Amino acid sequence: MTKIMFASLGCDKNLVDSEMMLGQLREKGYSFTDDETQADVVVVNTCCFIKDAKEESIQTILEMAQLRESGQLKALVVTGCLAQRYQEEIQKEIPEVDVILGIQNIDAIVEKIEAALQGNCENLISDKNSPLVYGKKRIVTTGGHFAYLKIAEGCDKHCTYCIIPKIRGDFRSVPMEVLLKEAEELVNGGVQELILVAQETTVYGTDLYGKKMLPKLLEELCQIADLRWIRLLYCYPEEITQELIDVMKREKKVLPYLDMPIQHASDAILKRMGRRCTEEELRSLIAHLREEIPEICLRTTLITGFPGETQEDHETLYRFVNEMEFDRLGVFTYSPEENTPAATMPDQIDEQVKEERRGELMELQQAIAFEKAEAMSGKELDIIIEGYLPEDDVYVGRTYKDAPGVDGMFFLRADRELVTGSFVRARVTGSDEYDLIGEEINESAE
Repeated sequence: MTKIMFASLGCDKNLVDSEMMLGQLREKGYSFTDDETQADVVVVNTCCFIKDAKEESIQTILEMAQLRESGQLKALVVTGCLAQRYQEEIQKEIPEVDVILGIQNIDAIVEKIEAALQGNCENLISDKNSPLVYGKKRIVTTGGHFAYLKIAEGCDKHCTYCIIPKIRGDFRSVPMEVLLKEAEELVNGGVQELILVAQETTVYGTDLYGKKMLPKLLEELCQIADLRWIRLLYCYPEEITQELIDVMKREKKVLPYLDMPIQHASDAILKRMGRRCTEEELRSLIAHLREEIPEICLRTTLITGFPGETQEDHETLYRFVNEMEFDRLGVFTYSPEENTPAATMPDQIDEQVKEERRGELMELQQAIAFEKAEAMSGKELDIIIEGYLPEDDVYVGRTYKDAPGVDGMFFLRADRELVTGSFVRARVTGSDEYDLIGEEINESAE
């Protein structure tokens, strides 16, 4: 039986695409492996959002190309953002790649692999605004108790640093009935937590229904009986409405957690970035969110070293981070992407300066995060169990404040065996940097 290995790189949206391809292959009887030396076919789902992601994708393709050249692999398929953007370069520079598949062509994965195994290697790259691929059966690769629900594709914002609209096209929503069916299937398969993702989740539905339908989607998802948690990622601040806030307050399944990328706080830099908020508007929104939802956990991302960023701009951002005290924060140094307006802007910042500024912001945020973790001592929370560490005799879990893969963990001692994906009630007894430590306080939170 032909064995296939997937290397899924980049974001959670990419992971959903990989899971849909895996689902189609499983329906055709293919088996899978995590070991490239045991694989007959390798599929590399690539990312090229920033320089580091691009380099990781290229390195992975090159490693798999060596196996293809040696004859160990029967076929090598490359898909994802790098494939969509650099198809000609990949074909020219890495001839070992048998098939290049565009991001809107992942429903052809079975056909193209079967053809490649017969020696018929043809690329398939549709226009970035081709009809969306959605509603495919998925193989959930996140452990089974949580899954990402991709509610839209593409973006209309056109921030000056971002290449995504040129690769993934205009903003297009997945129809609500499709999402609700997919969510039902995921929950029936054991998923307890759905994490809503898109390039921008807050404008969901505007293209299909003429208005923002994220609040309505959340209300409908909350009707799924066995679904426990719903988490929101990628909410643009200027698109957050009172209606959305009201749903978060009213629906207990919608976690008081908001991932809200702001990228900067200096008005001059925000304008150069093509962002649609000012510092004053951001301050007002954050204050409003905390007033409306006192327990809310706010996560954001920042870009430092953007072209033209002065020391004064950096100090404005530093002061903003210090005063806003975000619960979770990530900082990236600006990465110039070809064919974006920012890449040709004057006053590009030296890499060393970018790194120094990033270091200052992260050091500040670290102190804020550690202090917030310490302040959690004595509080009681529901924890979703992620696994067990036998060497330390502790369970690992997450609170509502922790999105998988990017936030902290909860290390839990319990007097009984706990099952991954189950929920327990725990009391925080201490903290270790970003992570919390605690103990179970009753048999179950269910």
